[in-house]
Amino acid sequence: GACAAADLGQEVAANAAPSAGDSGNVTVTLTNKGAECTLDGFPTVELAADGTSAKVAEDEAAEAQKLTLAAQGTATFTITYVRAAEGGDKSLAVKTVKFGLPGASADQSFPWSYGDVSLKSEKVPDATVSAFQSAGD
Repeated sequence: GACAAADLGQEVAANAAPSAGDSGNVTVTLTNKGAECTLDGFPTVELAADGTSAKVAEDEAAEAQKLTLAAQGTATFTITYVRAAEGGDKSLAVKTVKFGLPGASADQSFPWSYGDVSLKSEKVPDATVSAFQSAGD
């Protein structure tokens, strides 16, 4: 069946954007701590700031694949973003990232410390999320 958030450990690694206008990547590695399960599609990702949030678009160049995670198996997804000038009117001061798994009801989250994220328009961040990738192969 679908992987449950409670059965997955998470580790976050970043290649943060050094300054406004630069791109950065935040990769989330999920480790299956339960029985074999499946990740099918893209994670849903939301960038949360004080009192507002913005949904991250799926990377249109990425093809979603169905991944079966064995016990202790790992998968990753990557959020690619453009850093904004702090406090600008085209920036989102992200505090937390919330993400959901396909077919799972609970979300997981982690703190964001990689600078403000540029906005393409109101509530549309200049960011994408990749499909799940097999890790450690």
